[in-house]
Amino acid sequence: MRTAIVGAGSLGTIIGAFISKAGRDVHLIDSNRDHVDALNEHGATVTGSISFNAPVTAFTPDSVSGMYDLIFLLTKQTHTQETLSRLQKHLHSESTVCTLQNGIPELLVEKMVGKSRTVGGAVGFGATWLRPGVSSLTSSTEALEKSAFEIGEIDGVERPRLALIKEYLECVGSTKILTNLMGIRYSKLLMNATFSGMSAALGCTFGEVLQHPQAMTCLAFIADECIKVAHAQAIRLVPMQGEDFEHFELSSALDIPIKIPLYQKIWSQHVALKASMLQDLEKGRATEIDYINGVVCRQGREHGVATPFNDKVVEIVSSAQRQKTLTSFGNLQQFNGLLERHAAALPSAAAWVA
Repeated sequence: MRTAIVGAGSLGTIIGAFISKAGRDVHLIDSNRDHVDALNEHGATVTGSISFNAPVTAFTPDSVSGMYDLIFLLTKQTHTQETLSRLQKHLHSESTVCTLQNGIPELLVEKMVGKSRTVGGAVGFGATWLRPGVSSLTSSTEALEKSAFEIGEIDGVERPRLALIKEYLECVGSTKILTNLMGIRYSKLLMNATFSGMSAALGCTFGEVLQHPQAMTCLAFIADECIKVAHAQAIRLVPMQGEDFEHFELSSALDIPIKIPLYQKIWSQHVALKASMLQDLEKGRATEIDYINGVVCRQGREHGVATPFNDKVVEIVSSAQRQKTLTSFGNLQQFNGLLERHAAALPSAAAWVA
């Protein structure tokens, strides 16, 4: 089977390295020519919570030839349309595009390549691109072993191709086939809108968010908004990393302290992670904010669900993106007005101490 990873950045480099190390043939395709040259010359190097190097074959988009049976799509959603337009000539009628992007990308992917050729999946670990040919695994090895990927069909039918995709992804870590793809997507969207959103808005790591009571209060409201938007569409969140994300819904701010232990249990594996959106801001690139927190906001407006905390994250990150400035923890003050509306019910800092 001719297989490629398109968008071999932070995650794609690591996934490609694992698949190649397992003895499967996979091409890494990326627009960064220096990165492609380094991959071909020195192999894909993985650092962080695990370290190894694997020889790989890499191409820039303009040097790709032939047809592919399976494409793992890992580009930023800001480049999805352009990328898939280029890829069309390399797809045959039975090709499959498995999107492992953030947000809810399936609707655009199926529009571009057809529903019958589209499969979706969520990634349960994080990475940081360090330099050409080198990417750091910033989540724990336990995260790979327990919940690296969750994949599914748009219509929920478990077709044979899912088992084949699973074989490739299990070269990296645990891969589960689920029948509720949108439930998976909203669970991953919650993961990204919360910690990635706040990491990008505050210019910090996931661990720094996790350790700050006020930041976690905002984050709890972000998660609640995401769940309520999903429920407005009759979508139930699917458990991820062995945990029920429906637990994060709030009936009031008084619920927040009892949610924190579960946040700590899940995200303590990812404390070193810095949102890819923050990495983009640091490099002066466009972020995926409109495809992550922005999705919650747009669908909230469409279904009559208020999303003020997600709106604020979008506002902060979009402003930094336009002005090409960096975000900082000082941006937490911009949430004060929203928090004041819940002041009577909000827990004191002491309530967060175990």
